[in-house]
Amino acid sequence: MPLRRRDLLLAGLGAGARRGHGAESLRVRLSGDRILVAAPQLRFLLGRPLERLHNGASVWFDFQLSAVAERPAAGVTPRVLERAVERFAVSYDLWEEKFSVSQLSRTARAASHLTSAAAETWCLEHVPLATGALGPARQFWLRLEVRAEEARDRAPLLSEPGINLSRLIELFSRPGRTGQPSWLVEDGPFRLADLKAVGRPSARAGFSPASGGRLQSY
Repeated sequence: MPLRRRDLLLAGLGAGARRGHGAESLRVRLSGDRILVAAPQLRFLLGRPLERLHNGASVWFDFQLSAVAERPAAGVTPRVLERAVERFAVSYDLWEEKFSVSQLSRTARAASHLTSAAAETWCLEHVPLATGALGPARQFWLRLEVRAEEARDRAPLLSEPGINLSRLIELFSRPGRTGQPSWLVEDGPFRLADLKAVGRPSARAGFSPASGGRLQSY
Protein backbone atom coordinates (compact mmCIF):
# COMPACT_ATOMS: atom_id res chain seq x y z
CA MET A 1 0.00 0.00 0.00
CA PRO A 2 1.67 3.26 -1.08
CA LEU A 3 2.28 6.03 1.41
CA ARG A 4 0.33 9.20 0.98
CA ARG A 5 2.23 12.42 0.30
CA ARG A 6 1.05 13.83 3.64
CA ASP A 7 2.49 10.83 5.51
CA LEU A 8 5.90 11.35 3.91
CA LEU A 9 5.90 15.06 4.69
CA LEU A 10 4.93 14.49 8.31
CA ALA A 11 7.60 11.82 8.64
CA GLY A 12 10.22 14.26 7.45
CA LEU A 13 9.07 16.83 9.99
CA GLY A 14 8.82 14.37 12.89
CA ALA A 15 11.89 12.13 12.60
CA GLY A 16 14.66 13.45 14.78
CA ALA A 17 12.66 16.55 15.69
CA ARG A 18 13.37 18.36 18.94
CA ARG A 19 10.22 19.93 20.27
CA GLY A 20 10.40 23.14 22.24
CA HIS A 21 9.44 23.61 25.86
CA GLY A 22 5.95 24.86 25.06
CA ALA A 23 2.79 23.80 26.83
CA GLU A 24 1.79 21.53 23.93
CA SER A 25 4.95 19.39 23.91
CA LEU A 26 3.96 16.93 26.64
CA ARG A 27 0.84 16.44 28.69
CA VAL A 28 1.90 15.13 32.08
CA ARG A 29 -0.19 13.63 34.86
CA LEU A 30 0.41 11.75 38.09
CA SER A 31 -1.02 8.29 38.70
CA GLY A 32 -0.13 6.97 42.14
CA ASP A 33 3.66 6.86 42.29
CA ARG A 34 4.05 7.00 38.50
CA ILE A 35 4.15 9.78 35.92
CA LEU A 36 2.23 9.24 32.69
CA VAL A 37 2.72 11.39 29.60
CA ALA A 38 0.91 12.08 26.36
CA ALA A 39 2.47 13.71 23.31
CA PRO A 40 -0.35 14.85 20.98
CA GLN A 41 2.06 16.20 18.37
CA LEU A 42 4.26 13.09 18.25
CA ARG A 43 3.56 10.78 15.30
CA PHE A 44 5.92 7.84 14.75
CA LEU A 45 3.75 5.51 12.65
CA LEU A 46 4.79 7.37 9.53
CA GLY A 47 7.50 7.31 6.87
CA ARG A 48 9.77 4.27 6.59
CA PRO A 49 8.33 2.43 9.64
CA LEU A 50 4.81 2.75 8.19
CA GLU A 51 6.01 1.57 4.80
CA ARG A 52 7.53 -1.53 6.41
CA LEU A 53 4.27 -2.17 8.27
CA HIS A 54 2.27 -1.85 5.05
CA ASN A 55 4.66 -4.39 3.49
CA GLY A 56 3.70 -6.93 6.15
CA ALA A 57 6.71 -6.59 8.48
CA SER A 58 6.47 -5.91 12.21
CA VAL A 59 8.36 -2.89 13.51
CA TRP A 60 9.85 -2.59 16.98
CA PHE A 61 9.91 0.79 18.71
CA ASP A 62 12.13 1.56 21.70
CA PHE A 63 10.96 4.19 24.20
CA GLN A 64 12.88 5.98 26.94
CA LEU A 65 11.17 8.47 29.25
CA SER A 66 13.59 10.28 31.56
CA ALA A 67 13.28 12.85 34.31
CA VAL A 68 16.44 14.99 34.28
CA ALA A 69 17.71 17.50 36.80
CA GLU A 70 18.74 20.29 34.42
CA ARG A 71 17.12 21.97 31.47
CA PRO A 72 18.20 20.00 28.35
CA ALA A 73 20.82 21.81 26.29
CA ALA A 74 22.55 20.92 23.03
CA GLY A 75 25.81 19.05 23.56
CA VAL A 76 25.20 18.52 27.28
CA THR A 77 24.42 15.11 28.78
CA PRO A 78 21.63 15.65 31.31
CA ARG A 79 21.77 14.15 34.80
CA VAL A 80 19.05 11.49 34.91
CA LEU A 81 16.97 11.26 38.08
CA GLU A 82 14.58 8.53 36.94
CA ARG A 83 14.05 6.68 33.69
CA ALA A 84 11.70 4.16 32.15
CA VAL A 85 12.43 2.08 29.04
CA GLU A 86 10.14 -0.14 27.00
CA ARG A 87 10.11 -1.91 23.66
CA PHE A 88 6.94 -2.43 21.62
CA ALA A 89 6.27 -4.56 18.55
CA VAL A 90 3.79 -3.04 16.11
CA SER A 91 2.09 -4.86 13.26
CA TYR A 92 -0.54 -3.91 10.70
CA ASP A 93 -3.54 -5.79 9.37
CA LEU A 94 -3.82 -4.98 5.67
CA TRP A 95 -7.40 -6.23 5.43
CA GLU A 96 -8.81 -4.36 8.40
CA GLU A 97 -6.34 -1.45 8.13
CA LYS A 98 -5.79 -1.54 11.88
CA PHE A 99 -2.69 -1.79 14.08
CA SER A 100 -1.73 -4.24 16.83
CA VAL A 101 0.81 -3.50 19.57
CA SER A 102 2.62 -5.85 21.95
CA GLN A 103 4.64 -4.69 24.96
CA LEU A 104 7.84 -6.74 25.15
CA SER A 105 8.60 -6.56 28.86
CA ARG A 106 7.93 -8.69 31.93
CA THR A 107 4.52 -7.03 32.29
CA ALA A 108 3.66 -7.81 28.69
CA ARG A 109 0.33 -6.56 27.38
CA ALA A 110 -1.11 -6.29 23.90
CA ALA A 111 -3.85 -4.43 22.07
CA SER A 112 -5.31 -4.87 18.60
CA HIS A 113 -7.73 -3.25 16.13
CA LEU A 114 -6.27 0.20 16.83
CA THR A 115 -6.03 3.27 14.66
CA SER A 116 -2.53 4.70 14.21
CA ALA A 117 -3.23 7.47 16.73
CA ALA A 118 -4.65 4.99 19.26
CA ALA A 119 -1.61 2.69 18.83
CA GLU A 120 0.78 5.59 19.44
CA THR A 121 -1.18 6.66 22.52
CA TRP A 122 -1.27 3.08 23.82
CA CYS A 123 2.51 2.84 23.70
CA LEU A 124 2.97 6.06 25.66
CA GLU A 125 0.43 4.98 28.29
CA HIS A 126 2.60 1.93 28.96
CA VAL A 127 5.85 3.79 29.71
CA PRO A 128 5.15 4.92 33.30
CA LEU A 129 7.95 6.78 35.06
CA ALA A 130 8.63 6.16 38.77
CA THR A 131 8.70 9.19 41.07
CA GLY A 132 10.98 7.77 43.78
CA ALA A 133 13.81 10.27 43.20
CA LEU A 134 11.49 13.24 42.71
CA GLY A 135 10.40 15.17 45.78
CA PRO A 136 7.10 17.09 45.63
CA ALA A 137 8.84 20.47 45.20
CA ARG A 138 11.82 19.32 43.14
CA GLN A 139 12.02 20.83 39.67
CA PHE A 140 12.71 18.47 36.76
CA TRP A 141 12.46 18.24 32.99
CA LEU A 142 11.17 15.32 30.91
CA ARG A 143 12.81 13.77 27.84
CA LEU A 144 10.89 11.31 25.68
CA GLU A 145 12.99 9.41 23.12
CA VAL A 146 11.59 7.00 20.53
CA ARG A 147 13.59 4.90 18.06
CA ALA A 148 12.41 2.52 15.36
CA GLU A 149 14.58 -0.61 15.33
CA GLU A 150 15.67 -2.86 12.49
CA ALA A 151 15.50 -6.65 12.81
CA ARG A 152 19.26 -6.88 13.40
CA ASP A 153 18.91 -4.84 16.62
CA ARG A 154 16.44 -7.19 18.25
CA ALA A 155 18.21 -10.40 19.26
CA PRO A 156 20.77 -8.97 21.74
CA LEU A 157 17.97 -7.46 23.83
CA LEU A 158 15.80 -10.54 24.09
CA SER A 159 15.59 -12.41 27.36
CA GLU A 160 12.97 -14.60 28.97
CA PRO A 161 10.24 -13.74 29.62
CA GLY A 162 10.73 -10.24 28.17
CA ILE A 163 13.56 -7.93 27.16
CA ASN A 164 16.85 -7.05 28.79
CA LEU A 165 16.10 -3.57 30.15
CA SER A 166 19.74 -2.89 31.06
CA ARG A 167 20.76 -3.49 27.45
CA LEU A 168 17.95 -1.25 26.28
CA ILE A 169 19.19 1.57 28.55
CA GLU A 170 22.69 1.00 27.17
CA LEU A 171 21.30 1.27 23.65
CA PHE A 172 19.89 4.73 24.43
CA SER A 173 23.25 5.83 25.86
CA ARG A 174 24.65 5.71 22.32
CA PRO A 175 23.66 7.90 19.37
CA GLY A 176 21.21 6.35 16.95
CA ARG A 177 22.42 5.00 13.64
CA THR A 178 22.65 7.33 10.67
CA GLY A 179 19.23 7.46 9.06
CA GLN A 180 17.51 5.63 11.91
CA PRO A 181 13.96 6.97 12.41
CA SER A 182 13.97 8.61 15.83
CA TRP A 183 12.02 11.24 17.73
CA LEU A 184 12.78 13.43 20.73
CA VAL A 185 10.33 15.46 22.82
CA GLU A 186 11.55 17.61 25.74
CA ASP A 187 9.46 19.68 28.09
CA GLY A 188 9.55 21.30 31.51
CA PRO A 189 10.11 22.32 34.14
CA PHE A 190 7.66 20.29 36.22
CA ARG A 191 7.08 19.62 39.91
CA LEU A 192 5.16 16.68 41.33
CA ALA A 193 3.19 19.05 43.56
CA ASP A 194 1.83 20.78 40.44
CA LEU A 195 0.81 17.69 38.47
CA LYS A 196 -2.81 16.70 38.17
CA ALA A 197 -3.47 13.35 39.79
CA VAL A 198 -5.57 10.70 38.09
CA GLY A 199 -6.65 7.24 39.21
CA ARG A 200 -4.13 4.45 39.29
CA PRO A 201 -3.67 2.86 35.86
CA SER A 202 -5.43 -0.47 35.40
CA ALA A 203 -4.89 -3.26 32.92
CA ARG A 204 -6.94 -1.15 30.53
CA ALA A 205 -4.74 1.94 30.78
CA GLY A 206 -4.60 3.78 27.48
CA PHE A 207 -7.52 1.81 25.99
CA SER A 208 -10.26 3.96 24.51
CA PRO A 209 -13.52 2.36 23.44
CA ALA A 210 -13.77 5.07 20.78
CA SER A 211 -10.70 3.59 19.07
CA GLY A 212 -12.52 0.31 18.51
CA GLY A 213 -9.50 -1.50 19.89
CA ARG A 214 -9.23 -4.73 21.80
CA LEU A 215 -6.81 -5.29 24.65
CA GLN A 216 -5.17 -8.48 25.84
CA SER A 217 -3.20 -8.88 29.07
CA TYR A 218 -1.00 -11.88 29.90
